[in-house]
Amino acid sequence: MGTEPDAKGGARSWARRTTLYQEYLAEREEILRHKWLQSEKAGRDIGFDAALMDWVTYHRADWRRARHAVA
Repeated sequence: MGTEPDAKGGARSWARRTTLYQEYLAEREEILRHKWLQSEKAGRDIGFDAALMDWVTYHRADWRRARHAVA
């Protein structure tokens, strides 16, 4: 499991190089950053789900526009 290749000759490796997966990783990084910032403000860990919902609701659209404007 984990990072080892699968029996089909590296399909996992191929999937990790796709644009979709790269977008997922970038978005996840932003959510984790948002979680950290909001947790610091709250003085406690707000949890991933709360950070995800807040980020998607208030920041995702602007983040995507800015990300694709640069690309």
